[in-house]
Amino acid sequence: MSSRPSSNASPTPSVALPTQHNTPTLLVLLGPTAVGKTELALQLAEQLGSPILNADSRQLYRDLRIGTAAPTPEQLARVLHYFVGTLDITDYYSAARYEAEVLKLTEELFRTHDTVLLSGGSMMYIDAVCNGIDDIPTVEPEVRNHLRERYETEGLEPLAAELKLLDPEYYATVDLRNPKRIVHALEICYQTGRTFTSFRTATRKQRPFRIVKVGLRRERADLFNRINRRVDAMMQQGFLEEARALLPHRNENALNTVGYKELFQVLDGTWELPFAVERIKKNTRVYAKKQMTWFAHDPTIHWFNLPPTDPAPGTFTAANPAPASFPAADPAPNSAPSAVSVPGGFAAGILPSILSLLSPTT
Repeated sequence: MSSRPSSNASPTPSVALPTQHNTPTLLVLLGPTAVGKTELALQLAEQLGSPILNADSRQLYRDLRIGTAAPTPEQLARVLHYFVGTLDITDYYSAARYEAEVLKLTEELFRTHDTVLLSGGSMMYIDAVCNGIDDIPTVEPEVRNHLRERYETEGLEPLAAELKLLDPEYYATVDLRNPKRIVHALEICYQTGRTFTSFRTATRKQRPFRIVKVGLRRERADLFNRINRRVDAMMQQGFLEEARALLPHRNENALNTVGYKELFQVLDGTWELPFAVERIKKNTRVYAKKQMTWFAHDPTIHWFNLPPTDPAPGTFTAANPAPASFPAADPAPNSAPSAVSVPGGFAAGILPSILSLLSPTT
């Protein structure tokens, strides 16, 4: 499940830690793709003496290294990581399984750690850990294989039509372009003889630990620029060759992912590479907006507005809680973020403010 760190990691300069809280704390660092979570998570983990629990659903797959911007070997050597590169491309995984495995792991980690860090941007995985997920029955392999074969041979439209007959309530709300959700709903219908809707109670579960959520965000133009630059860097690192090696597995759910889908079109001869790269950038920007829309509905997140890329050292704004700067929303009265000037680099400036949230009085 984990990647072991080397013994010669260079720790982040020390920052005074808050007084210990009686209840163990799960610190959740979240935000849209490319916002800058990785380096800050490493520095937080080094300060806290905590491992990092990855909350990026695609970074669990060991063969999706470049296209998911997975932690590098050097980053894995700095801090012990869990849920990175643990799955084969053909392995089935779900938010429910992630919830169960994280809860089991944190029970062990909290015996020796006051605070454990979870970092990522997969909305449903974070929500599953923080709030719980509905108790959906486990699907038998025979049922899963049957519906997977049907999807591969018939396509999505006939399965969506069947879902409309078996569970019209869920059909009316599900994303009809999302094969994973449609197929999974049919799996439950087949497995149990009941509608998928009947299992969706949305009951929030209590956790035996305190949860502190920290969100990172940037101005839209800055974030989009970072996304574009990161896609260009991925291409230089060999993203096309990584996709080529995975082409035989293109129907696996893990590869129903921005970047791989577009490059498969290139390898099919359908698209030219420059066009595909621009589509990857565009679709990644769309995904980032989706992430921010999801996170904007959570009033418990402590938001930090990061400065433009390559900023003047040490300037950032902290907002807690304030509406996200995107998607665009009219701020509530007196909710505008206050500007805070902090000496040193941006991560060094933010670290004390984040660590102060772990104080028992917060």
